[in-house]
Amino acid sequence: MKSITKIALFFSGILILMLFSCQKFTEYPKEPQIQFESFMLLVDTVPDGDTIKIISNRGILAFSYTDGDGDLGLRSEDTNAPFNPGSPYYYNIIVKYFEKQNGHFVQVPVTNPDGVTDTINFNGRFPYLTPDGNHKAIRGIINDTLLVNNPLSTYDTVKFKVYIYDRALHKSNEIETPEIQVFK
Repeated sequence: MKSITKIALFFSGILILMLFSCQKFTEYPKEPQIQFESFMLLVDTVPDGDTIKIISNRGILAFSYTDGDGDLGLRSEDTNAPFNPGSPYYYNIIVKYFEKQNGHFVQVPVTNPDGVTDTINFNGRFPYLTPDGNHKAIRGIINDTLLVNNPLSTYDTVKFKVYIYDRALHKSNEIETPEIQVFK
C-alpha cells in the first residue's frame, strides 16, 4: 500500500511539473501594432495682472504596443544608416500635429527662424525595448510628452496622429487622438 501511494505521489508530482513547465507564450505579428490609450492635458497657471491665467502647454499621450519579434526601440549609439540623422528612420516614433481650422483639421506648417516652411516636428526616439531570453514578443505602454500650445497660432483645438517603426523598418498602424481643447 505504501509503495502504491509513493508511486501515485511521484506521478502526481511529475504531472504537476509538466503542467507548470509548459509555459505558453503570446504570439504577435512581427510588425508593430499600436493602440490609443489616453491623452492627459497638463495645465499651468501664470500671473495675468490681478488674476491667474490657465494655459495648456503640454500633454501626455499614452498608447499600447505589441511586437512579435521584439525589435522595438533604439539605443543612443544607433546613429548609423538607416538610423542616421536626416534619415526617415532616425526617429522611431512619428507624431503629426493638426489644428482645427475653420472646422477642418490640417497639419500645421510653421516657418522656422531661417524662413523655411516646415511642419512642427514632434518625432522622437524611444529606447531599446527588446527583452532578454529566447522569447522576444513584447507588449507595453509608451507615454510621450508633447507640446500642445502652438504660440504662432490662435486655434485652440488640436489632435495628433502617431505611428512607430521597429528596427527592421516595419511601420505600425497609425493611431489618432481625439480632439484636444487647449487653453490659450
